[in-house]
This record gives sequence, C-alpha cells and structure tokens, in this order.
Amino acid sequence: MDPKLMWMIVVVVAAIVVAGLWFVMEKRRRLRLRQRFGSEYDRAVHDAGSERRAEAALDARTRRVARLQIRPLDEAASLRFADAWRVLQIRFVDEPSAAIAEADRLVGEVMTERGYPLGDFDQRAADISVDHPRVVANYRAARDIARRQGRGEATTEDLRQAIIHYRALFEDLLGHDDVRTHRPAAQKERDLVGGRR
Repeated sequence: MDPKLMWMIVVVVAAIVVAGLWFVMEKRRRLRLRQRFGSEYDRAVHDAGSERRAEAALDARTRRVARLQIRPLDEAASLRFADAWRVLQIRFVDEPSAAIAEADRLVGEVMTERGYPLGDFDQRAADISVDHPRVVANYRAARDIARRQGRGEATTEDLRQAIIHYRALFEDLLGHDDVRTHRPAAQKERDLVGGRR
C-alpha cells in the first residue's frame, strides 16, 4: 500500500475519532448542565437564543460562584433567621405589602450571611441559580410580584403567592425544608420532655 494513502487514511480515521470524542464530551457536558440547572437551563437557552451561548453563560456562572466563599449558616444564625421569618409571616396578615418588602430584605440578609454578594437583582438570581436552581424561579416570581405591588397592580392573593415564593428560596438558603417547624433547641427539648414530638 502506498505510504501516502496510508497516512491519509490514518489522518481521516484520527479526525473521525477526535470528532466523535468531542461530540460525546459535549453531549455529556450538556446533560450535566441540564441536570444541574433544570428549568434554569431552558430559561438560559431562551434568553441567550442558543444552547451554545446559554451553556457558556451557565459555565461562567458556575465559575463565578466557585470563586465566592459560600458557606452554610451556623445554627445560631439559622435560628435567628427562622424566627425572623415566622414574625414576618404573622405580620403578613395585617400588613401584606410591608411583609413583602421585609421578605425581600430578609432573603438578602441570608444571602449576604451565606457569602453571596448583593449586586443587582439579575446577578443575584444568576448566582443563586448555581447552588439553588430549583428555587431561583421562585425568587424571580416573588420579585416580579413585589415590583407589581410597588405600582399598585398586585392583589392580596398575588402578595400571598410572593410570600410563598420567597419562603421557598428562604428555606433552601437556610438549608432546611420548612422554617415553620424549625424550633429552637430548647423548645425541642421541652417538647421531648413533655412528651410532644
């Protein structure tokens, strides 16, 4: 066989193998991003106009958040924030508009305590989407309702929905499922001693 022809065949086969490996790696990367970001992936594709640009943006978000020093809340801070949330929910009954503003402020405080920088809203939502993709849509929905409320366009039911959205993010940031059942350790001990669980 002619050596030139043999080299051409080797080059073509190598190019096919490299292209195949690249295709498989890209497919895996895309799948990992879809799994990690869930519906946020679809939103990013819609906003960017293409999967490639959306994936680049999601990768950039991930790298940005990896450089931040995100940390869990210590127990004292978690209890303090959970108590503040319970007070906020009680306040909602009498002052729903004020409670919405307080919910936004409280979520911001938790984010700061955890190590997320408080830039503009879009940057905060992008940062949150890396570690909390399941609830970032709630954050956006709550913020949208708060803006409508600021223009006098939100109903009381809208405000109730905003509190629910804020609570979903708040609970995820605190790291427990339901702030309504998160009780201080002393209260848990009293409940156990008294026979209540």
